[in-house]
Formats: sequence, structure tokens, C-alpha cells
Amino acid sequence: MTSAPFHPAAGPARRTVVAAAGAAGLTAVLAACSDSDDGASGDGGTAPSGSPSQEAGGGENAGAGAALAATADIPEGGGKVFPDQKVVVTQPAAGDFKAFSATCTHQGCAVKSVADGLINCPCHNSSFSITDGSVQGGPAPKPLPAVQITISGDSIRLAG
Repeated sequence: MTSAPFHPAAGPARRTVVAAAGAAGLTAVLAACSDSDDGASGDGGTAPSGSPSQEAGGGENAGAGAALAATADIPEGGGKVFPDQKVVVTQPAAGDFKAFSATCTHQGCAVKSVADGLINCPCHNSSFSITDGSVQGGPAPKPLPAVQITISGDSIRLAG
């Protein structure tokens, strides 16, 4: 039994194939990173001034205008975290509602609970005051930024 000598088929060299694959990958990355025309260019807005309803602070306004809860849902001396809106709403005293970013200022974890007058982050045990968002414990370097809310009747909404 004899075998025929091996003669590779004529085709692109390995170097050509690798270069083409690299160019195709680079093209895909550049296309994914290009500017989009969806109009999303930052927050670009401010809350209206002189609103007749109660307001607190001026931090981020994810989901502006969205109803968060009824005032009865926020316990006096406590609060509630709204993870989808990245907001925590507190009621330090009867009828006094505050809102803060739910993103911990230490490493960006989401705060998870409100208990004993504190907003708590489970990642590294930072805690913040329900009254003003100030750091009460843990490694967080700054207070939680205030977020504007409006109270209309028994409804709590993000301002904006």
C-alpha cells in the first residue's frame, strides 16, 4: 500500500486568516462602542422649584415622577428601600419623610434594610442616619446623597 504525497490545498495562509479574524473582531468592538442616537445623554434636568408639596434633598432621581409608596407604607422611625429605583425613603418623625440614594458611598453596594434609626449596607456594615443620611458607622466615607421626593395626599413620589 502506497500513500500519495501530501500537498496542501492552495488557500489563504494562516497569517492572513488570523489577521482577518482580528480585523473583524476590532470592527465589532468599534461598532458596539459607537455613539447611539437614542437621545440618552445624562440626567440633564432639575426639579421644579417652588413646588407646593414636601421635598427632601437633591441627589439622583432614578425614575423621576414615579409613585414609590403610600405614606402609610413607611414606618415612623424607620424606612423602606426601593431597589428598582435605587432609593430609600425614611420617616424619622411623624409626617417627616426623607429620601436618599440606596447606593452605599463606600463601594457602591445597595443598602438593604432600615432598622433602629439606621439605613444599613450589608457589604461592609456601613450605616447611615435616617434623618440626614450621615455616616453612623462602617467604612463609608460620605453620607448618602439626598433624593428629592414629593408628598401629595398619601402618595410619595420621586420629584422631577
